[in-house]
Amino acid sequence: MASTRTKPDATLVRAVDEARDALAAQVGAGDVGDHLGHDVEDERAVSHYFTCARAGYRGWRWAVTVARAPRQKHVTVDEIVLLPGPDSIVAPEWVPWKERLQPGDLSPGDLLPVEDDDPRLVPTYTFGDDGDDPLLSDEDRAQVRAVARELGLGRVRTLSVEGRDDAAERWYDGDGGPAAPIAQSAPASCTTCGFLVRIAGPLGEMFGVCANGNANDDGRVVSFDHGCGAHSEVQLAKKHQPVPLPDPVFDTLATDELESF
Repeated sequence: MASTRTKPDATLVRAVDEARDALAAQVGAGDVGDHLGHDVEDERAVSHYFTCARAGYRGWRWAVTVARAPRQKHVTVDEIVLLPGPDSIVAPEWVPWKERLQPGDLSPGDLLPVEDDDPRLVPTYTFGDDGDDPLLSDEDRAQVRAVARELGLGRVRTLSVEGRDDAAERWYDGDGGPAAPIAQSAPASCTTCGFLVRIAGPLGEMFGVCANGNANDDGRVVSFDHGCGAHSEVQLAKKHQPVPLPDPVFDTLATDELESF
């Protein structure tokens, strides 16, 4: 951990004891371990590093920065900090909350607002454009919303080409696609199943909705090449069909003729 500078201040480099004494007075001698080395911060500033012996801080190190004014013999302690090392246990890197959210995290009453410049959405009147138009200002967006409400268009924004492709890729690679384990062992694909409900629009060229209440994917989007064992045309092999029951030894259904006296 020694510095690569060619001419460090010799007095500051030798000030290991002064740095240790200042550190021990600040945090306690029991928390100070071996001297690990030094870094030259500036012409008149050097940082000395000591092992942190405090419980729960494995891999951490104390850094004590000492300095000396020109033509002065006395060393001054500038700061004492605790720094993590390569093997330290530290908190994970901060991730914004919008990136931490996963499907299924939304609870009743939670709100997940969508930004105005979300690339998955475009204003309804620009749907199908090449997307090279500049972004609308806040005033323009407000005007679009007002006109949409007056005309009864309902949706101010609709799915963009990027948003549609993102959804198609997510669905196709998910549990409703051909790579799902249940689809790998299916006797036939969804495209020939009577329970497949077609959907309109470009996504309808690859996907539909399962309407089989006995299937795992009931009410979910599935690709045409997905499949499962609940296909409408699946038939059990003869050896797998239930064995018919024999006639009962004693007929309990027919009416018996009673002998009259």
